[in-house]
Formats: sequence, C-alpha cells, structure tokens
Amino acid sequence: MGLDINVLIADWSWLGEVPPRERLSRLRDAWYADETGLWDRDAPEVEGDWSWPRGLYSSFFAIYEFRDTCGSFKAHFWAGHRWESVRDHVDPLVRAGLDTLLLGLIWNGPDGEAQHTDPGFFCDDPGVFYGVLLARSPDTVRELAAVWERVRPRLGKLREAFTEHAAEPGGWVGSFDEFATLLEEWGHVLTEAGRRSWGVVGLSE
Repeated sequence: MGLDINVLIADWSWLGEVPPRERLSRLRDAWYADETGLWDRDAPEVEGDWSWPRGLYSSFFAIYEFRDTCGSFKAHFWAGHRWESVRDHVDPLVRAGLDTLLLGLIWNGPDGEAQHTDPGFFCDDPGVFYGVLLARSPDTVRELAAVWERVRPRLGKLREAFTEHAAEPGGWVGSFDEFATLLEEWGHVLTEAGRRSWGVVGLSE
C-alpha cells in the first residue's frame, strides 16, 4: 500500500464542459500549471484545510489536506480495514449508513470489488484513466453527503465496539478517535463539494 492520494473538489461546469477523455488532463494541467497551479507552491500545506490554486484556476478546484496522513492512501485503506472488523458489532442503521459512505469513497467492501468511480466521469481507457482512485459526480456527492449527515450524529456509538474489535494502538487509524477524525474530514469534503454542486476526485501521483 505505497499509494498516495490527493483528494480534490472540482467545479463541474468547468470540468464537465469537455469530453470525458479530456477531463483528467484538464484537471492535471491546471493543477501543475507553473504560475497558477498548486504544484511546488511557496505557501506551506495546512493540514485539515483546503489548498486553492491561484489566478486563472482559483475558482475551479481545490485539494483537501487530510490531517496526519502525509498524503498516503494507507490511512484510508486502514479505515476500511478497521470498519470490516467492527461493522458486525454495531447498530444496523449505523452499519448501513457507514457501509454506503465508505463503499462510495475508500472501502473495497466485503468482496473487495467496490468501484469508486462514476461511469462516464472520466474516460474508461486505462491509458487515460491512470492514477484515478475516486471520481464522484455532483449527484453522487450530494447522495453521499446526505448519508454522512445521517450517520454523523450516531458516530459516537461506535466507540465501544471499535475499541473492542478494531483498535490497534500505534497502527494506522488504530483508535476510534483517529477513525472518527478521518470520517469527519471526508464529511467535510463531501459537504463542501455538495454545497457547491461540484465533483470529488481522488488521484494518485
């Protein structure tokens, strides 16, 4: 699990106006633009907050900097693994909500076959699609954000079960607080994207 992940929200009116085959390159070109993109910016990254491009692209996309992950996908992978350990021991309503949320974002599911990309978001050609870990349209984002709002008030009920069945002190997302924090951050991403009617993209570079 040496993957990294960069989670972006993107203006669908800007990204969706070009054909699916051109969307990923449009996003990457804007991200890496010498003067106006996000690559090698002088300003330090602020964990738990957004990084916005400058100038031409300043209103089209942003990257969310997750806390305590160093940009690695490991935290997200292990959050899914911890959920597998605890899900059979929680309230069915909470289980159904978190199943939906995590299957939509980062968890591969009990059979390991969950897909985290909406059909037609990007081109299906593997040569063009390379590095995409997550691609959710504004409609899917709104659905997942609504699920999050239903789950969020009940999250604390997982603490006892997580501590008993999933905790691993010192491991990635090894405590309930770390698990809950990561979910809160994903909730923040979904809420912000949903408020703007934007899409959510996860890229590995």
